[in-house]
Amino acid sequence: MKKAFVLVLLASAAWAETAATIPLPKPHTTGGMPLMQALNARKSGREFSPEKLSPQALSNLLWAAYGVNRPDGRRTAPSASNRQTIDVYVALAEGVYLYNAKEHRLDLVVPGDLRAAAGLQPFVAQAPLNLVYVADYAKMAELPDATRVLYSAAETGSIGQNVYLYCASEGFSTVIRAMVNRDALAKALHLRPEQKITLSQTVGYPSRTPAEKKGAN
Repeated sequence: MKKAFVLVLLASAAWAETAATIPLPKPHTTGGMPLMQALNARKSGREFSPEKLSPQALSNLLWAAYGVNRPDGRRTAPSASNRQTIDVYVALAEGVYLYNAKEHRLDLVVPGDLRAAAGLQPFVAQAPLNLVYVADYAKMAELPDATRVLYSAAETGSIGQNVYLYCASEGFSTVIRAMVNRDALAKALHLRPEQKITLSQTVGYPSRTPAEKKGAN
């Protein structure tokens, strides 16, 4: 029992460090709330607890959002002609990571806490996680601008809804947002000119009411 407890502490300490690469646990791809119940529970929330998501919860969330769900590399969200133009940036207190869906891991982009840069609302900096959706227009270079905007918007919306349904199933709070200083955030993330920020999405545990906090004492 003591050995297991020590292993949990070591895993938590390793997670807290800003590592160049964070392997994610294998996602749980079964169970959860039935679809119709999740749709009924789906909603936006703007009050978040600062409590961090566990590595397993983050793994499940990212797989649900845009993970690989077939041997040919296709994803949980659709994309036009399977171009897979959206990159999912993961803003944590430790740093901003890029979700590598093929390897199911996080690759460090920028160390340090940039959560506040992921949106203009006050709750963005407090919530444990912000997802930033970035369209890579280089993957649609031959298409007109209007088509690239349409395709990337549709793909972003599908990913965002996956996140909403996962959060509804697991009791997390989330809200997808357009209020982002895109120029400042793109500079902070060292994006190429062909990379365009579409939307951002905040995820975390819902903050408890005073009555709920009192009941937990």
